[in-house]
Amino acid sequence: MLTSGLLRPVDDAHAIDEAALLRYAAEHVAGFPSPARGLALTQFGHGQSNPTYCIEASAPGGVTARYVLRKKPPGAILQSAHAVEREFQVLKALGTYTDVPVPKVFCLCTDASVIGTPFYIMEHLEGLIYPDNKLTGVTPTKRKTIYLAAAETLAAIHKVDVTAIGLQKYGRRDNYCKRQVERWGRQYLSSTGEGKPARYQKMLDLAHWLKEHIPKEDSSAGFGTGLVHGDYRVDNLVFHPTEDRVIGVLDWELSTLGNQMCDVAYSSLPYIIDATTSTGYSYGGFEYTGIPDGIPPLEEYLAAYCSISARPWPAASWKFYVAFSLFRGASIYAGVYHRWTMGNASGGERARFSGKIANAMVDRAWDIINRENVLREQPARGMHVSNGPSQEFQRKHEGSISTKDQGKFVPSEKVMQLRNKLMKFMEDYIYPMESEFYKRAHSTSRWTIHPEEEKLKALAKREGLWNLFIPLDSAARARELLFEDMSHGSPGSSEELLLGAGLTNLEYGYLCEIMGRSIWAPQIFNCGPPDTGNMEVLLRYGTKEQQKQWLVPLLEGKIRSGFAMTEPQVASSDATNIECSISRQGDFYVINGTKWWTSGAMDPRCQILVLMGKTDFSAPKHKQQSMILVDVKTPGVQIRRPLLVFGFDDAPHGHAEITFENVRVPATNILLGEGRGFEIAQGRLGPGRLHHCMRLIGAAERGMNLMVERALSRTTFGKKIAQHGSFLADLAKCRVELEQARLLVLEAADQLDRHGNKKARGILAMAKVAAPNMALKVLDMAMQVHGGAGLSSDTVLSHLWATARTLRIADGPDEVHLGTIAKLELQRARM
Repeated sequence: MLTSGLLRPVDDAHAIDEAALLRYAAEHVAGFPSPARGLALTQFGHGQSNPTYCIEASAPGGVTARYVLRKKPPGAILQSAHAVEREFQVLKALGTYTDVPVPKVFCLCTDASVIGTPFYIMEHLEGLIYPDNKLTGVTPTKRKTIYLAAAETLAAIHKVDVTAIGLQKYGRRDNYCKRQVERWGRQYLSSTGEGKPARYQKMLDLAHWLKEHIPKEDSSAGFGTGLVHGDYRVDNLVFHPTEDRVIGVLDWELSTLGNQMCDVAYSSLPYIIDATTSTGYSYGGFEYTGIPDGIPPLEEYLAAYCSISARPWPAASWKFYVAFSLFRGASIYAGVYHRWTMGNASGGERARFSGKIANAMVDRAWDIINRENVLREQPARGMHVSNGPSQEFQRKHEGSISTKDQGKFVPSEKVMQLRNKLMKFMEDYIYPMESEFYKRAHSTSRWTIHPEEEKLKALAKREGLWNLFIPLDSAARARELLFEDMSHGSPGSSEELLLGAGLTNLEYGYLCEIMGRSIWAPQIFNCGPPDTGNMEVLLRYGTKEQQKQWLVPLLEGKIRSGFAMTEPQVASSDATNIECSISRQGDFYVINGTKWWTSGAMDPRCQILVLMGKTDFSAPKHKQQSMILVDVKTPGVQIRRPLLVFGFDDAPHGHAEITFENVRVPATNILLGEGRGFEIAQGRLGPGRLHHCMRLIGAAERGMNLMVERALSRTTFGKKIAQHGSFLADLAKCRVELEQARLLVLEAADQLDRHGNKKARGILAMAKVAAPNMALKVLDMAMQVHGGAGLSSDTVLSHLWATARTLRIADGPDEVHLGTIAKLELQRARM
């Protein structure tokens, strides 16, 4: 039935202060009708746990918006139960970073004084829910599709990389079944403390049997462990109204990390027992009553899951997992019945029969245990269990890389949508404004900000093109650490927009390339250096106080920053040479030294510098350096002059020479701790330097486009430049080298995502050598085709070339990168 068909009037026991709710929603839910003409509240009758409501808010003009509110039940509840905060956390992570279908969450309120208990608000999904697992009234063909869609969606959940989305601390992976048996045993005892039900002793015996038969794989935190839904079944899924696909997985209250086969077994319980009855008298599952026409047999359902998820056939431990699921279900239903006796169950009249369902589950568990066999050793012929995920599953669930029909690097639909928006933004706003930006940069107002820049930044933010550089793992970490005290805020509002689009480094590569086609573009999208690297440093290594003071305004684009490492008196390509001192004096550090090529420091919006210096000159070679935050307004910080790059001062951004004379900064400004400078630098320079390579691909592509346009429009010696054989050969070589460099950069981004900075350092070094040298060759060719115009400021070519040339040094000298590549090659030869 439609989700709206599950609604009923709010129970008296679950009545809430609607006026207080309206005030809260209007303030914290992005897009909530304002002013709202009224609020209608109804309650979902399906489900037995956290009370769930439908909010209908009417706006002037008759437009009605629907939302769903889910809250803890009132009154005394069992410890650790009804954790709506955890539901919100997992829904937020999945909705932001994965393709797992979940409703969008808007806000979490942990203040019980608002409506009586903590709650969160999410979007209302208008779709189909099937409370009856027999799918009565559904055609046989559709029944099969529904069950197999459920298997596919469960596989998608189990494929989620919890570390990448910030849920690595969501629970312990190892010994999941052992801990769950103990937990649900305690819950059962708590629910039956005032009266022993008929199956009390059998339940205790069942707990003992389970403890004695826990599978060996449960003690491991490896393959087969990860995100567990905890209550996965067909009636917790919302299906599209007209298409046979899942659009929302609901009821994540019991989700955690652990043994995922428990989810599979629990989702298979309809084959064992019918727990949807409202009469309390019929508990036979499909094995006892016959499988309804169209619903796949249990083996086919399991084979579908195993094939898609690349999991082995579970015959060896299936008896345990089914018995455990029934044990767990019995404890849950005993708890529902307990709440019904106390008057605070949310399932209405159905809750009164939950005690009998609990007893039936205990009986079924012992029936399963006493069988000799519960599942074939191998699936029946024709039910294929593959050794890996299908290509279709990879296409839908593994991000931007597809191996179906095309090459390795094929952008996902999400990335293509962002790429198209970005290219349109460039065509509509950036390219037309380049000449105006250059005019100001060459005027006496060069060190001020063009007013159109801030307008374009605001537009980019509204378009969802803001902070796209933030890697998936950093965004997840920031959400956990930085905004945990903003839990009352709206995820669709400002703080959510600050954390980008949840992209991998590979996915960002396709977008960063587009930005690289214009010198001015990156800063419009808040994706310009050195801010991106500095924000990464603060995201990964900053304390909460440092993040609040400096990271938030940087993410908002309200301030800019500089990175102070290079020094004029030493060869700074070897960072162990730096001489700037950072001396501890009580609650302060005192900084003395000179830095230059501090990009960004000339910008009037620059307020913070990330400085690398030495805190201990006697420590081991790579433990002497530290990084510290320096407010540019601190006494003793003197910006001496802007430095020129082939005559370009890059105003208003600039590259400064700065002296630090007895600069006193709070000791709390140190990043990560003394002696951790190299550690931070390696974390910063992997993604940051690869961004330079990505932008260089875009700069070269811009050069190619301008070169071709010029060659097609200009005539020399009686024919178009494009008709000269020498040009055609050079053009072809440029394209070959550009495509080679692009693939190398994408491969480096992919390895950075999969293996991290250290393991990817070889391919990163290759990209850093190849990209600038390729860009210089292409841009030099483009300048040659343009003749005198190519050397002038009438085109962007000379500025793009100058920028590319600096990156053979500023991004680490070619010689350093070549040394890294050669050393790794020699190491491989010795292995």
